[in-house]
Amino acid sequence: MESNPSDHPRASTIFLSKSQTDVREKRKSNHINHVSPGQLTKKYSSCSTIFIDDSTVSQPNLRSTIKCVTLAIFYHIKNSQGYEVPDDYYKHDPDHKHIYRFVRTLFSAAQLTAECAIVTLVYLERLLTYAEIDICPSNWKRIVLGAILLASKVWDDQAVWNVDYCQILKDITVEDMNEMERHFLELLQFNINVPASVYAKYYFDLRSLADDNNLSFLLEPLSKERAQKLEAISRLCEDKYKDLSKAAMRRSFSADNLVGIRRSNAILS
Repeated sequence: MESNPSDHPRASTIFLSKSQTDVREKRKSNHINHVSPGQLTKKYSSCSTIFIDDSTVSQPNLRSTIKCVTLAIFYHIKNSQGYEVPDDYYKHDPDHKHIYRFVRTLFSAAQLTAECAIVTLVYLERLLTYAEIDICPSNWKRIVLGAILLASKVWDDQAVWNVDYCQILKDITVEDMNEMERHFLELLQFNINVPASVYAKYYFDLRSLADDNNLSFLLEPLSKERAQKLEAISRLCEDKYKDLSKAAMRRSFSADNLVGIRRSNAILS
């Protein structure tokens, strides 16, 4: 389990290791071809001014977090083993903007939180590790949808019903959503608990992913009032995450009572 990033806080996340390979190759290519990095637009702190964004581990910025999570999914698909896909699916890997629009639409319509986006990525990598499958052009939408579905039910206080997703995605039925949820839980071995240390690791690795790919967070000067507000938010959210983690553990234990669930195929397509 220590090699599984979705369970162990010291294991390296899969998406970051995949993205860093591409970043190193791009920087090497720019160096060989003498490509200028261009004008630096990032703001840096000084002795008189500290620049900071409004995203914290306890209350991440929603838009920036979704961008980072979808970029991580993009690298997963880009570095997949290249499955042969049917004619009615994408014949090429979807780009980052396409994945972002898909996830943003779901989060906006269902009013999901930024924390839910991070847990979605944890469940996605847990699925890929537990089931030993790969995410590819033919199955990425269903895998992402299944991860969002579980994350919204485990993490958010007011979970979205499966029928609500059918109102957002017109080409899917409630029966299909229910079946997909059962498959996903089976492949996760009903392990839906996300320790605070694992959540924090994914948050900071997503920040590193943003820096490597020039996904800038909006920086503003840190004032005394803003610093006090951030400190108060952190204190309030700390107790909330402890309660949610305990609730998730109780829910995972209750899954032992489930019987008669049909064994599912590994690839959700």
